[in-house]
Amino acid sequence: MATEVLADDRALRLGRRERALAQMAEHDLDVLVLGRQANVRYVTGAPQLWVAGTRPFGPTCVLVRATGAIHLLSTWDEGVPDDIPHENLYGISWNPVNTIAALRRIEGADTARRVGTDALSPVFGQLLPTAFPNAELVDGELAMRAARRIKTDDEIAALRESVAVAEAALAVAVAELRPGVTEQTLAGVLLEALAAGGVSTPSNQDVAWVTSREHPWRRAGNPGGVQPGDLVALSAGVVAGGYIGEVGRTWPVGTVAGAPAIFARWDRLWGKLVAACSPGNGAGELLAAYQAAGEPAPPMPVARGLGMGFDPPVVSARLPGTADGERLEPGMVLAVTGYVWEPGVGAVFGREAVLITRDGPEVLTASPAWHG
Repeated sequence: MATEVLADDRALRLGRRERALAQMAEHDLDVLVLGRQANVRYVTGAPQLWVAGTRPFGPTCVLVRATGAIHLLSTWDEGVPDDIPHENLYGISWNPVNTIAALRRIEGADTARRVGTDALSPVFGQLLPTAFPNAELVDGELAMRAARRIKTDDEIAALRESVAVAEAALAVAVAELRPGVTEQTLAGVLLEALAAGGVSTPSNQDVAWVTSREHPWRRAGNPGGVQPGDLVALSAGVVAGGYIGEVGRTWPVGTVAGAPAIFARWDRLWGKLVAACSPGNGAGELLAAYQAAGEPAPPMPVARGLGMGFDPPVVSARLPGTADGERLEPGMVLAVTGYVWEPGVGAVFGREAVLITRDGPEVLTASPAWHG
């Protein structure tokens, strides 16, 4: 098995880079200074090492629009694409003044008029203007979101692969579902299956839960594990090659009174949700689908973009104005969630990956579901 860190495929990274440069032109940005890991990988194609978890902003990548040159924070060449020359790498330093000195030496830094950043900290808010002395610092995340919201053909292929790994792991967990098994065991089985599929990074670790019969949004928390008559929700999410793939299903354990009726409600809701995923529709139509089905919208997002980390749109009942301002376009990939609950029975949760095409929605997920 190969153990070296490999850069993303050339066609994949160059296609993304073209979109980023186009959005820099659209937003009148001469330079982009990126610190968010998904943005850095989107532009560079270089997997980032030793950067898991939340951390403060740092100028990890610099993209210059006039030359297309990329400058990357890295102390080694492993995993760095060959189109980023060694002389464009600048090393990690505990002293931010040294990092600023490296940025100041970048060709075009002294003539840039508008420099966008995807985040900022108080320290770099003071220091970055010294690296770009003639520039106005502006919000560069807007350009990156615009670039990332529409996926290239190579990105869609990568997302299909990520979804396939998630679905394979979900199937292994479903096979272990039986009375007495714990939620923790199901999570372990699913994560082990992900690793066996070559992916060691889950996108979430809340994998399995017994749905509550008393409260619409809570988990049952049975101390004895899964019991006959439970509805058990399973969510598989992976980060494969930088791309998030997700799928969710609910399965009954034994005979569940009321299961056929609640699953039929979910099917009706899903029919309205997938119909709302048509190009040109406002994202708010996904919220309207819940209302049309007579189901209350869940507290989690009804839909959100799939890609490298956080991608727009985010469609949530708590942010209706945000949803109304979004328009669905061909090339967007969404994780769409259906959720219904019945007192005394439990909840049915399902999550599908949906590609918006010119001809309508294409559901990328194909995991079997319970139908009675």
